[in-house]
Amino acid sequence: MKPDSRIRVMEIIARMNVGGPATQIMGLCERLDAEEFDHRLYTGHVDDDEGDHLRLREATTRVHRVPGLGRSVRPADDYRALSCLIKAMRTFRPHIVHTRTTKAGALGRVASRLSGVDSARVHVFHGHLLHGYFSRPKRSLYVRSERLLASLSDQLVTVGSQVRDDLLGAGIGRPEQYVVIAPGVQLNPVLDRRAARALLGLPPDVPIVAYVGRLTQVKRPDRFLAVAGAVLQRVPGCHFVVCGGGELHQDLERRIEPVRDSFHLLGWRKDVETVYAAADVVLLTSDNEGMPLSLIEAGMAGTPVVSTRVGSVAEIVRHEDTGLLATTDVGALAAPVVRLLSDPALARRMGESARRWTTASFGVDRLVADTEALYRSLYGVPRLRFATEETVK
Repeated sequence: MKPDSRIRVMEIIARMNVGGPATQIMGLCERLDAEEFDHRLYTGHVDDDEGDHLRLREATTRVHRVPGLGRSVRPADDYRALSCLIKAMRTFRPHIVHTRTTKAGALGRVASRLSGVDSARVHVFHGHLLHGYFSRPKRSLYVRSERLLASLSDQLVTVGSQVRDDLLGAGIGRPEQYVVIAPGVQLNPVLDRRAARALLGLPPDVPIVAYVGRLTQVKRPDRFLAVAGAVLQRVPGCHFVVCGGGELHQDLERRIEPVRDSFHLLGWRKDVETVYAAADVVLLTSDNEGMPLSLIEAGMAGTPVVSTRVGSVAEIVRHEDTGLLATTDVGALAAPVVRLLSDPALARRMGESARRWTTASFGVDRLVADTEALYRSLYGVPRLRFATEETVK
């Protein structure tokens, strides 16, 4: 394709903090066919208490900064971001507006409608806010808002089938609007365990359980600590590694003080594969998830996982094959952790099975191919206004 005939894609996300959405976007920015797609990233700034994916990865991708766009909801900033997006759309005239995260999804889709530019509107749900985030009144407001925004959308993308089913169950969108595109990851080369532990300053010969992710309420680092306490009662020499940061970092530091010698707080690291390589088990304790990349990455590193059975986790972790799933009960999570630590042969088998499964199913090239196919399917197709026009009058 000639440059002036490329499919123009405007990708909008509130902020590029360390996490699954930013990782997916960077994979697309780096690998989409530049001769076919003019793909541009529009985003706000990352708050001080979060890891900045672009800075951590030393990314060279060109970014269009949107004043006012970010995590917090502030009417003045949101209006400024909305106006900026409308102006950018009228200048760039994208064929496709591709939004991610709740705030960017709202502002981006409304801006697309107000801009007058005939763009296909695609929104990605990397998870949802139906559980573990809001009080009942706020959840009701979220659902009503997403129902309206779905009526402004040509395509709704979810990272897993369960996430899609949860959203449909809440009355958000229509079945024919949805497409499932699973995450895609490319992990850097993985060190052997001894070398990884030496690099991280960890003891070479003790059991190690790792937590990788944001230290925020829905991820339940408090539950991770409770599980750690239960595991220590049965495996006294166990150590626990926490790779990540967030608003609960100081709270975590305070809570671990009685068992400080058993914990290693690493902060955000760009060589996260080293953390997986050093661990015997990766533990996820969240109340709510979409399809967490940490479990995919752990699998690619050959490390078995124990996780709460939430969101689309069961579409990554094959219970009793690549890892173990449990309820959110502390005892129910501690038991499979102890089981894997006590049976190294079982842990190795599950780790190898996880490596084969995740590498075959969640590669970044597959993500790029799926996304390119989605863009092509929407390019030049008349917008799906049959429901939209009536809904928003």
